Amino acid sequence: MTGSRVLAFGHYQPRKVLTNADLEKIVDTSDEWIQSRVGIRTRHVASEDETVPFMAARAAEMALANAGLAGADIDLVIVATCTAVDRSPNMAARVAAEIGAPAPAALDVNTACSGFPHAMALADATIKAGSATKALVIGVERLTDFTDWTDRTTCVLVADGAGAAVVVASEEAEISPVVWGSVPEMGNAVRIEAPGNTFAQEGQTVYRWATSTLPEVALKVCERAGVLPEDLGGVVLHQANLRIIEPLARKIGAVNAVVAQDVVESGNTSAASIPLALSKLIERGEIKQGSPVLLFAFGGGLSYAGQIIRCP
Repeated sequence: MTGSRVLAFGHYQPRKVLTNADLEKIVDTSDEWIQSRVGIRTRHVASEDETVPFMAARAAEMALANAGLAGADIDLVIVATCTAVDRSPNMAARVAAEIGAPAPAALDVNTACSGFPHAMALADATIKAGSATKALVIGVERLTDFTDWTDRTTCVLVADGAGAAVVVASEEAEISPVVWGSVPEMGNAVRIEAPGNTFAQEGQTVYRWATSTLPEVALKVCERAGVLPEDLGGVVLHQANLRIIEPLARKIGAVNAVVAQDVVESGNTSAASIPLALSKLIERGEIKQGSPVLLFAFGGGLSYAGQIIRCP
């Protein structure tokens, strides 16, 4: 085997749905204000029993079922999250125990909102190196645990959920080389810091940087993958803000792609947003099997990462 491919996706969202009308009762905001700025209408909020490892395991189980595999087949688990409450054991180890994976390598990745493509790149490289054959790559967040519900600029954004992918060895590479990096001088632009431990960001700074810089980086992802933007079947960006997603897809020339807009109904789920959005698109049959799909995310750090995969 000389490459890797994504075999299946799965996802999980909490039962409780918080609407913009609900938020109007909590903080000084309105449906019009929220939709005009970020495009969000609803978001899912975890209950006490819907913990980070619980949601991750449910998404993993769906991905495994869609792939026709069992937990016992998995030899690598990577969980991307920035909202794990416990320092040890890591979330990957807890997911491995939950799904019955007997002895996998298990590690967490914390690059905040760009965690999933980072984790996907690590799984791809590990499989290509021959150190694993079947991997679970999971993005999961419970951002509402780290939310200041009096701050109308951030509390309207956040949500909880999980998405997972099964990645396996293959004769041909169906996951492109990653394009990744960071902007250290902007590291504090998106943060969850002690002692308050609440999500905060320099929203306008991030918006300007994302809309001016990211299209060029996304084009580099396409170039490295050998895929023309007009040949993309799907564009799945980090679901942070509809006002960032739509212009970026337009600027890179992805004229024939289905552009994920799950942020409208799911809010910003950080590292979970890409696999969650793509899993739902695949479930609805909106992206053609085998078509190239751009995954691209940015977030705390300030880090970014992207690759192109073939849609399972």
